[in-house]
Amino acid sequence: MPEHPPVKDFATDFDHTDPVWVKNPYPIWDDLREHCPVAHSDRYGGAWLPTRHSDVSAIAHDTDHFTSRTVVVGPGRPGEDALPAPIGVAPPITSDPPFHAHARRLMQPVFAPKQVDLLEPFVRELCAKLLDPFKGKDAIDASVDYAEHIPVAVIAKMLGFPEQDGDLFRHFVHEILESVDLPVEERMDRFQPIADYFIARIEEHQAEPKDDLTSFLLEAELAGEPLAPEHIFGTMVLLIVAGIDTTWSAIGSSIWHLAQHPEEVARLKANPELLPTAIEEFLRAYAPVTMARLVKEDFDYEGCPMKKDDWILLSFPAANRDPEFFEDADKVIIDREVNRHAAFGLGIHRCLGSNLARMEMRVALEEWLARVDTFSLADPDAVTWSQGQVRGPRLLPLSLG
Repeated sequence: MPEHPPVKDFATDFDHTDPVWVKNPYPIWDDLREHCPVAHSDRYGGAWLPTRHSDVSAIAHDTDHFTSRTVVVGPGRPGEDALPAPIGVAPPITSDPPFHAHARRLMQPVFAPKQVDLLEPFVRELCAKLLDPFKGKDAIDASVDYAEHIPVAVIAKMLGFPEQDGDLFRHFVHEILESVDLPVEERMDRFQPIADYFIARIEEHQAEPKDDLTSFLLEAELAGEPLAPEHIFGTMVLLIVAGIDTTWSAIGSSIWHLAQHPEEVARLKANPELLPTAIEEFLRAYAPVTMARLVKEDFDYEGCPMKKDDWILLSFPAANRDPEFFEDADKVIIDREVNRHAAFGLGIHRCLGSNLARMEMRVALEEWLARVDTFSLADPDAVTWSQGQVRGPRLLPLSLG
């Protein structure tokens, strides 16, 4: 994989894979927001980075000038004929209006609160099973040994796939989603094993329908017609892209924060009713997702001469730290009362699975706080962070007791 030259000026040459950015992007965003609120880079064939909440929101809501047909930045641009329009590779997140509304409406019942509630006992049992081996240990990795496993198992259960197959999903996240420099052809080659896996599971469900999401998709209709095969396949891709890396990153970041603030751990243990409010603050302060758009046609945005197929990096994490929108934006206040954060996105693509993600975070942290007495960072410098558009700890070594 090619090495990128180091960034000298993030206002004119930003790179979201730069080691300085990966380690701690917050000072970079703060500086850009004040001095260059819509930064530009020639990297990746041309890209723009808004950091003010107002700009991120405006672009996220503007489907006339910006398309969602691909949402992960890479070195090339897949041509419009390379994507199954109007569906996109992962509907509805890669779908534009008007198809987007139909694809989203189809999936809304799957993530309704009542459906999410049905999964909670499974998640709680899973978390307990993951935490039990920590007893008697003085060191663990909260990401590798805990956070990474939770959404993987949940998505596998929803789709009706064997829980042990989650390793394939983790491989997909680590080797493909975070490998932003891969040429499109190599990315597709690496994607082939999971594509073959999905096809095999679809064929199994066609032969023997079950009460799960895969069979739901096979039986679903849009406008009186069965879903196209690429729609079914793409929705599975969506669940991996949007439902795994994001949630384990949010869980991991929350534990990373708490490991440095024992007074907040004590407060949450004494006042467990505060946890949902704290979770919203963790989502705001450590929002994991930066989503991409492409410029549809040459367009001047607030004096920025955007060109067709320029990338737009919608940094929801940067928007969540905007002091013009949030009071004490850089402080983590676990009892923050007003918290209209953008961790789940803005506009028509606001995360469909927000109810599920919140439940997974709540149960994961409830069980952690109930079963882990004291914990702290074993070595702050040993914590590593993911590269790419989803930010979260990949290695999170903790000392217990």
